[in-house]
Amino acid sequence: MGLRCSFTTQAAVVVGLVATAHAAEVCNPNDLNGAYGLQMAGSTTIGGRAQPIAVIGRIVFGYGGSVSGVSSVNFNGFFLGNPVTGKYEANADCSMTLSLQVDSGGNEEFHGRMRPGGDRADVQQTDTGTGERGVLSRTPESCSAATFQGNYNFQLSGSATPFNEDTPATMPGSATVQANGNGGLTLTRGSVQTNGTYTVDSDCFVQLDIGLPDAESALVKLRGILVGGGKEVLVVATDPERVGSGRFTAK
Repeated sequence: MGLRCSFTTQAAVVVGLVATAHAAEVCNPNDLNGAYGLQMAGSTTIGGRAQPIAVIGRIVFGYGGSVSGVSSVNFNGFFLGNPVTGKYEANADCSMTLSLQVDSGGNEEFHGRMRPGGDRADVQQTDTGTGERGVLSRTPESCSAATFQGNYNFQLSGSATPFNEDTPATMPGSATVQANGNGGLTLTRGSVQTNGTYTVDSDCFVQLDIGLPDAESALVKLRGILVGGGKEVLVVATDPERVGSGRFTAK
């Protein structure tokens, strides 16, 4: 009797935990609306052998299922920007699909999972030969240099491209960064400090030139987008020597 009662109690607890977990996965499809920053990274075999790729963009989700925005891609050192349009579907189980069309006419398909509340989603491109993964994160309606201000943890990783085989295979970019809210950056890694600059567009895109604290490294050029009310900046490398992605996260 005691064992049977205990088993029943444990089963009830397990069922309750499973039910709670499923309940936490309920989303309001209407929560996915407005402007989001997009960042993705990975590799693609569309051109033959696997090549690195990194994507940064700003996507606006409309209530009627429409999508517009701009997406910039660093494909093996070629950095290209394209306006995009498309459609999306968001579901109560937090799943979502996204179909984008670039101005050249090509279609790109994505699957994803929203976080409850709609402020963030994990996404993956599903077209044959692709495997990039990343995030969509809500971005402010407008930004200024003051939106990017304070102390941040900074991480940057990636690989060299055929344009510069002397570039290190990795991009050693784990450091802390202070943004002064007026276009100036100070990066600290261990006992070494380097400086950088940034500009912020009204649509929350950020252009950065930042020095990594390695003797052989020159300024690294980054393009990013402010998300989370300025608490995070999603970035990709834009110079032809590197394909990389990273982020600044407020401390």
